[in-house]
Amino acid sequence: MLLEFKIKNYKSFTTETCFSMFAAPKQHGLNYSILKESINKKTIRALSSTVIYGPNASGKTNLIGAMETLKSIILRGNIKNTETGRTHNIASSLLELIPNRDANMNEPVEFTLKFTECGLLFEYFLSVNLGRFMESAAERRIIEESLSVNQQNVFLRKYSPEEPKAEKLTTGFLGVISDFLPNELCDNITGAQKLAEGNLNPKELFLTNGFKNIFSQKIVNIITDWLEKKFITIYRADVTELLPEISTPAKDTVYVDNMLNKAVKIFGLGGDEIGYIKTEDKPAVLSSAFEGKKNVIIPAELFESYGTVRFAKVIYPLVFNALSNGGVLAADEFDASIHPMALMSIINAFHNDEININGAQLIFNTHNPVFLNSNLFRRDEIKFVDREEGAEGSILYSLADFKTVGRAGVRKGENYQKNYFISKYGAIRDIDFSTIFKEALQHKAEAGQIHDIS
Repeated sequence: MLLEFKIKNYKSFTTETCFSMFAAPKQHGLNYSILKESINKKTIRALSSTVIYGPNASGKTNLIGAMETLKSIILRGNIKNTETGRTHNIASSLLELIPNRDANMNEPVEFTLKFTECGLLFEYFLSVNLGRFMESAAERRIIEESLSVNQQNVFLRKYSPEEPKAEKLTTGFLGVISDFLPNELCDNITGAQKLAEGNLNPKELFLTNGFKNIFSQKIVNIITDWLEKKFITIYRADVTELLPEISTPAKDTVYVDNMLNKAVKIFGLGGDEIGYIKTEDKPAVLSSAFEGKKNVIIPAELFESYGTVRFAKVIYPLVFNALSNGGVLAADEFDASIHPMALMSIINAFHNDEININGAQLIFNTHNPVFLNSNLFRRDEIKFVDREEGAEGSILYSLADFKTVGRAGVRKGENYQKNYFISKYGAIRDIDFSTIFKEALQHKAEAGQIHDIS
């Protein structure tokens, strides 16, 4: 369960920005949207969903991209560039694209990730020097790295060029993870720490290297498994394609997922059936079948709408994965090409205690104002990203940050959509292209490129 994600100096987010999935303490209503988990006899209340609004180029996509970037860095275990980028988020593999481009000084990039898994509360912090924007030759190094479990510090790694010994590693209260430590380590923790400190690499994470190999592979596996299998980040949902795991057949074979087929029919399937056709030497292809037409099977892209194809290839598999595994689905413009009623049904699945039995969470950016609805989202589930003209960077805030009284207050049950369009909450801009269109047409006419064809 994701609880918090913080970033600093990541692209447009220059100052420390906290994306919180904690339920606001004084927020009432729509309690079915709240997830609860007990850690150390304390109950954690978290949101099952969040919708993020803001104008174009405000930083909404950067927020999802930052999540994916940290995930990528941890899973590969270093802050080096890589050519094996999984998505269109190039910054996750070319790290020189991360620092804010307007920064006058070489400021470190910082990430903090707080989540629960296996009955434990994890908090991981990483501060790295990546140089300035597009400074690919900069000497990178990890400045600080720490891990806490159940609010107890497990290790702290810190680099300080002013001190005689530039980099120090200290272990904290390892008793909090005693069940995950090898027996032989308990007798020689001091020796293990010295060994780990002597093998620190400025570009490699201690978490997935020294700590994993010397202290606790089990704890690191819990973290990386959660990142890989449950923290689903979609940077460009419009280009993502999920293919089913199908073994190589001896000849062309058609596979039909009955649940997918039923879901797509509800969505608005044009053909009679939909499934995947797999050939021996090619990847699976989503296809439509037509009963009574001599079993005609064609690629779905040739017959179905883009929305239907995207729902079958991306939306349904992602949502089902999150719901079945209790995962976090964070997607940029998740609602692209999907009717609002279909998306509302998906949102309601995350809010339904009888369906969302594993504690899944949905986070998505959108421009569609239909979700600004007090009957659909709590105030703390509605967030805004803004980038005011002349300001240094993006800011993130929640509708719950507004007071409930006074002229600028946000009262329960008021018309969020109407107030958003009159700029009561910010994160919206007046846009008028008429002047530029008129100027461009006049310029083209004066250049003799527009002719009267009447």
